[in-house]
Amino acid sequence: MKNVFYLWLLLACSSCNYFSAQKVSSTDILNEELKTFTWDEVDEYPVFLTCDSSATKAERKTCFQQTLIQHMSEYLHANTIEVKQEVSDTIFIHFKIYENGKPEITQADIDTLTMAQIPEIEQFVLDGIATLPRIYPAIKRGQPVTSVFTLPLIIKVKEN
Repeated sequence: MKNVFYLWLLLACSSCNYFSAQKVSSTDILNEELKTFTWDEVDEYPVFLTCDSSATKAERKTCFQQTLIQHMSEYLHANTIEVKQEVSDTIFIHFKIYENGKPEITQADIDTLTMAQIPEIEQFVLDGIATLPRIYPAIKRGQPVTSVFTLPLIIKVKEN
């Protein structure tokens, strides 16, 4: 009987660990959540008012790209550009769309020969981005976020 009592006491003391609750710190929870977080993708791309909000993610992305390209093409075609020799170049415009929907150019990669032929090209691009229609920002986990884009613009101007 004495041995049974000691055996029961030993089991009772060792089984207490099974009933204790493990505390998980908020830092551990945050670190686990951050591991599952994909930072370079958004849940919803930025959209213009003309894009259908009920469309799929891919369709909204395509609509955003097409609207952006169409606007910039129309804006550049509306300006008279005169050159001394033919220009055929691709310039890269790096820009952000902030969480409030405002676009801002962060960098413009323009060849020096193109700048020499069309000194106002950078201002045309700045004005084109500034005159974009209202943009609704990208969404990540239900929150508006800043997104970064690179827009390649093909410039072809024939000499007069």
